[in-house]
Amino acid sequence: MREEMAQREAAELLRGHRKPRSPHGWGLLVALWLLAFYEPVVTEGHLRRKNMEFIFIRFSAWEFAGCDKLWAGLVTTLCHHVRQHFGALPLSVFHVLGSRPRFASGFSQREWILKKGTCLRLWGLLLVLAAGIAILLVALLVPGIKEHHALKVVGSAVASLSGSSLVLGALSILKNFVVSEKKKIERLTNSERFAGQLGFMSKIRSEVEVLVDFLAFMEVFERRRLRVVLEITSLDLCYPEKVAGVFNAMATLLSDANAPFIFLLAVDPSVIVPCLEQTGCMKGLADNGYLYLNRAVTLPFSIPEMGERSRLRSVESAIRTREDLMYRIIAGNVAKTRGAAGPPAPPGWREADSEAVAWIHEAFRCLHDGSDVLSRYLPENGASVRRVVNTIPITLRLLLHRGGGAGLLSPRAAAAWVVLADRWPCRLSWTLQCLEDAGQSFPPPDSSGRSLWSIFQEHAGELSALRQPLGKVLSLDGDPELFQAFLARDFPFGAGEARQLLGVTVNLDHSIRHQMGLLRALGRL
Repeated sequence: MREEMAQREAAELLRGHRKPRSPHGWGLLVALWLLAFYEPVVTEGHLRRKNMEFIFIRFSAWEFAGCDKLWAGLVTTLCHHVRQHFGALPLSVFHVLGSRPRFASGFSQREWILKKGTCLRLWGLLLVLAAGIAILLVALLVPGIKEHHALKVVGSAVASLSGSSLVLGALSILKNFVVSEKKKIERLTNSERFAGQLGFMSKIRSEVEVLVDFLAFMEVFERRRLRVVLEITSLDLCYPEKVAGVFNAMATLLSDANAPFIFLLAVDPSVIVPCLEQTGCMKGLADNGYLYLNRAVTLPFSIPEMGERSRLRSVESAIRTREDLMYRIIAGNVAKTRGAAGPPAPPGWREADSEAVAWIHEAFRCLHDGSDVLSRYLPENGASVRRVVNTIPITLRLLLHRGGGAGLLSPRAAAAWVVLADRWPCRLSWTLQCLEDAGQSFPPPDSSGRSLWSIFQEHAGELSALRQPLGKVLSLDGDPELFQAFLARDFPFGAGEARQLLGVTVNLDHSIRHQMGLLRALGRL
């Protein structure tokens, strides 16, 4: 969008159009002068303008999830960023003196029309003030007239009335400068007495309308179109009623057909749809959340499957944070080797830590190597990638601490095990539980040479029979065909390796295996 904005700006200048201006520096004085004494006009030339400026605003719903009115957080964030972008003074002056642009009559190209009424009132107040001050000075200074108290009273009254009108206008501007729109809305939402009144939403709506009118004024002043882009994220982490409140706020802001707002709603429909269906906003739509989304979203865009290059780029960005940690460890080791002050390290600590760092580097290299088959099994979700990258160092350090890394397992195998536990927690937990139950039977069978895939195949029918009680856990797993390819072909872990790795597996919820063990025990009664 920024590239599009720059291209349109350059194209408009090549056509010979006037250069856009900004309400900062010298442009601020021009904007204040136009706000006070001129009325903007939307001309045909303005409508033909192609250059555009996007004002980007990020709204994380999770940051406002604790408040009673999440939609109020959306409106206050909008008001705060618009005020911050243009400055508090132009918006404060617009509240008192500004006016919404009107459309030109005919083909007139005049974009600014003098406010004759405002100018006449101002000149009238100044003349009356000057007359009052003159009368007061005459009554105070001219000999022979000093004794006339009536003239003093008339002069002071005329000067006070005209001056008070000017002072009230200045105080109104100062009040809007000090008390922002964000504070006004927060004060309204905090007032329980006012929140129950009928005019509460209309008051919020009036604040938004002033903001929309101000943006329309700034469009004419800056000589380009303005669009406020709100990126709404983390909505799928909030309660259902809060989700519905944000959709209602979006509908309120977009109720005006000419509203300069663009909403980028980044959500997971599989999470949002059940939230909407649990609230009362579905009445009349047959309780169909997907139908509600189809009516609320005007341009659906589903993120396509992440390609190999994008997946590797995501891994690289996640690894970079862990590499910073490892560099600090290496720097600390060098400082201690050079005799830096501090308590002595335990015997063999430096050697063990250096070996762990080397293993972690090797594991990360395998993850980031596009030619390695392991990179094909990385999750597409950025949060899952960060989980894998954060878990691998802990798993490798625990494995080395237990002495399980000598010769049997490689850093690549440990990294593959972490990916396996993250991508298919239910199927892996089921396989490990079946392996544990087999080892507890009498007489215990010799399963040390068996592969995990053969164990899963043997008990897959029993897992299929428990689909209903384990349905939510099964939904956590990825593609079952990839699970088969992972264990049967690319990483054929055996029972012995699984027992060795189970003790250092920190990214697998062991309560899942406990639940599976109970279900298997109940089925065998």
